Amino acid sequence: MGCMKFSVLLPTKNRLEYLRYALASVLRQDYADWEIVVSDNFSEEDIKGYVDSLGDPRIKYFRTTSSVSVTENWNNALEKSVGDYVIMLGDDDCLLPGYFSTVLQLIEKEGFPDLIYTGAYNFVYPGVQANAPNGHLMAWNNAAFFLGKDEPFILEREKVLEYVRRTLDFNVVFNFNMQFSLIKRALIEKMCAYGPFFQSPYPDYYATTSMMLLAERILAVPQKLVVVGTTPKSFGFYYLNQKDSSGVAFLNNAPSDRVLLKYQGSLLPGPPMHSFWFLAMQTVKENFQGTFDLDVSERKYRFLQVIEVYKKYSKGEGIGDLFSRLRWWELFYALPLFVLASLVRISPKNWSIWRWISKKLFSLSHPSHGAAAFDHRDYKNILDVFESRI
Repeated sequence: MGCMKFSVLLPTKNRLEYLRYALASVLRQDYADWEIVVSDNFSEEDIKGYVDSLGDPRIKYFRTTSSVSVTENWNNALEKSVGDYVIMLGDDDCLLPGYFSTVLQLIEKEGFPDLIYTGAYNFVYPGVQANAPNGHLMAWNNAAFFLGKDEPFILEREKVLEYVRRTLDFNVVFNFNMQFSLIKRALIEKMCAYGPFFQSPYPDYYATTSMMLLAERILAVPQKLVVVGTTPKSFGFYYLNQKDSSGVAFLNNAPSDRVLLKYQGSLLPGPPMHSFWFLAMQTVKENFQGTFDLDVSERKYRFLQVIEVYKKYSKGEGIGDLFSRLRWWELFYALPLFVLASLVRISPKNWSIWRWISKKLFSLSHPSHGAAAFDHRDYKNILDVFESRI
């Protein structure tokens, strides 16, 4: 194998109890030419003290001078890196054994692709989900193009562009988490010609979609090489438990007044997930409209947002000024769905009907990429998962 440096970006804030596992998963790799860039977002915990105690010069520590948004901290980490290829982990994630040696072999075999998109597991810690109190490890079917594939393959350029068009139409063809992507330095530099690598309230949605657009060669690797952690201190926890305002506060990434004013005629009230997705896709369109013919489906976004508002309404929450902000033709589906949600709100015995309908409507944006496979062994933390793969 040739000589190549890998950079692992590790932005973190007040989660040292999990960060130490992420660091351990890199330290215990069988390939040594790597660096870790820890970008500490003004933590109250002694992150620096722990990093120093490891005594490894390959781990570089940086600290912001104040608490910044997740997007800014991700860019901070990237700017400090120098590797030929870069991956970003959350501080509650981990690489699996042999990650670097595996991807290096593939990189050299496939002619140094711009982007390597891999399979992954999701480890949900105990205490995160009420229906899985002991946690679980799940094989993450994170992309439609992995269906029926066992070996690495190069994605066809025309299909990638179609995947991006479907993404802007609010279909999850590929998941956006940065942990799935190993990125060539040249692609990073190419993207930065359009502004910071990470942009918008959902920087991973923006970055992954943009990379799909700009990368000339994308290697898809079905093999699961990383584990994405979901802890009681993660954005995933807030998302899974419908704690929307806490999730936005966690990211510290609310849209600016300028952005809200610009899109005030398009945005609808309700949970921020689809709204932030919409703003991320609008950023992609604005940045690359001179190079690619892109169209963000505002109609699909608004339909999905109406569904989300009604789901919460059926459980006792209000709908705010939703009706006053709908367009006349949207009332043709909004009013019948409102009646159904009202029936569920009045009589919970109707919940099964609403659940079936809302599930079908949700699948319009989140199609299945295959049945989930669960590992029901008793893992206490993500390092247990790492060690089970040695």
